[in-house]
Amino acid sequence: MNTSRSYNSRIFVAECLAILLALVFLTPFYFAVINSFKSFGDLLTDSAGWPKSWHPGNYSRAWSLLRFPRVFGNSLLITVIANAGLVVISAMAAHRMIRVPTRFNKGVFGLFVASMIIPFQSIMIPLVKVVSALGIQNSYVGIIICYFGFGTMLSVFLYHGYMKSIPKEMEESAVVDGCSPYGVFWRIVFPLLKPMTVTVLLLNSLWIWNDFLLPLLILSSPGLRTIPLAASSFFAQYTKQWDLGLASLVLGIIPIIIFFLAMQKHIIEGITAGSVKG
Repeated sequence: MNTSRSYNSRIFVAECLAILLALVFLTPFYFAVINSFKSFGDLLTDSAGWPKSWHPGNYSRAWSLLRFPRVFGNSLLITVIANAGLVVISAMAAHRMIRVPTRFNKGVFGLFVASMIIPFQSIMIPLVKVVSALGIQNSYVGIIICYFGFGTMLSVFLYHGYMKSIPKEMEESAVVDGCSPYGVFWRIVFPLLKPMTVTVLLLNSLWIWNDFLLPLLILSSPGLRTIPLAASSFFAQYTKQWDLGLASLVLGIIPIIIFFLAMQKHIIEGITAGSVKG
């Protein structure tokens, strides 16, 4: 009986701590949403309380000033193409490293892991010079290629751990039946990677969709701006329109929240399987 009570009390304490931690993480969302409905004057005098009068017009003004459909389309195009490329490149690379464990492949995987600790700020200037020399600066191609380069490390690492749980015998049986190497990967292996693929898609989508620094370095044309880059126009050196800026940021995070809620089951499954089986 005492053991049962002790166990229940531990669960209760753990749940309380989890709720408190969740509230801490939700605090920025509270401030962003609540203040996006305030007038600029109310926001400056009371940023924590509820609005004295609601101003949903902030969203329509932010929508028109940012040309939101345009910047939303830019963010969506870059995120979708970069994610598709990262999934294909990373999954195939991880499969090769797992199934052909040569010294070279092990060394390459070690380089992928080691490269994750390199700060992006330390390579910004060389990156801009290389992109400019290749003639792909201020273009969709340039920024998508950059996302390929910087996103492959984590994606390969996640796929590498998950693929260890896939029996090699399944692939050998497909080869005996006459399946080509690419057929084995796309018909046998890749469908089994669905949970981890969803996880990779979410993590990379969060990063690419919310990224500000890389688009700032690569994209200079107003017609190519992403949502974070466009929203920064409300925060100038001498004037900061917090009401419109927060409204634009709330508009920008809605698609990611919807994607996360729709794929939550697969995300948890992928992270759990990758950590336990890998």
